[in-house]
Amino acid sequence: MDIATLLGLITGVALLIYSIAANEGQAIYFWNFPSLLLVLGGTIAATFVNYPAKDLWSVFRVVKNAFKRNKQEYQEVIDKFYDLAGKARKSGLMSLESDLTGINDKFMRNGIELAINEKDQLRLRNYLELELSNTDKRHTIGQEIFFYMGTYAPAFGMVGTIVGLIVMMKNFTIGATSRAGGALASAFQFDMGSQMKTLLGGMGLALLTTFYGLILANLIFIPLGGKLKRRSDEEIMLKQIMIEGILCLHNRDHPLVMREKLNTFVPPSERKEEKKERK
Repeated sequence: MDIATLLGLITGVALLIYSIAANEGQAIYFWNFPSLLLVLGGTIAATFVNYPAKDLWSVFRVVKNAFKRNKQEYQEVIDKFYDLAGKARKSGLMSLESDLTGINDKFMRNGIELAINEKDQLRLRNYLELELSNTDKRHTIGQEIFFYMGTYAPAFGMVGTIVGLIVMMKNFTIGATSRAGGALASAFQFDMGSQMKTLLGGMGLALLTTFYGLILANLIFIPLGGKLKRRSDEEIMLKQIMIEGILCLHNRDHPLVMREKLNTFVPPSERKEEKKERK
């Protein structure tokens, strides 16, 4: 599990609770179910309008990636290709068929299998890059949904605030008129202090929807979209390494040449040879 995602969410909620407590506020002041329902329900409704249902259902499968760490490291994949390249140079590409069952990554396994059976390297590259491009597009949809939800949530928060203010002002006007009418019959006894208290209380309640919208957008939706984008970038980079490794296998490049080529994807500080030299 990626502890950073969970730690960030917990820290954000903890800071919010601390801020409320430090200002001598009470939790009940910040809870209103109709306001939360308007913001969250409105955000989900707008998202359904914007995207097909099948894309939205896929988000529930994608969101777990924000809490997962990548199982494979770049250097681990490079080492695997280095070993396969040595075997391919000695015994040919066909000898790699026995290693396919030991490769867990589906993209890498299918790519090597295709390299064994495909003679034309250009067609091999086109297939692998097409698969990579379509994977990137699928990932982009999941990211976009959360970014759009981060846009909708504050907007519906503002809608809820406006609705609350309209209702509050109408009730205040009606109440003031009825009370003033009664006061004409009883020496104009009109409790303005009570009315102001009601007005300010209603204003605070109306602002809760904006509060909910900002919290949902800036603590959940937009950060999750950003984390999914980061995860996608890492996976795309990993697949690019695999593509170049598969093409090197197909071309029967020397293992050392392959390692040097694949190491260009890795930061210098993480390259295996440089670590050895520092030892």
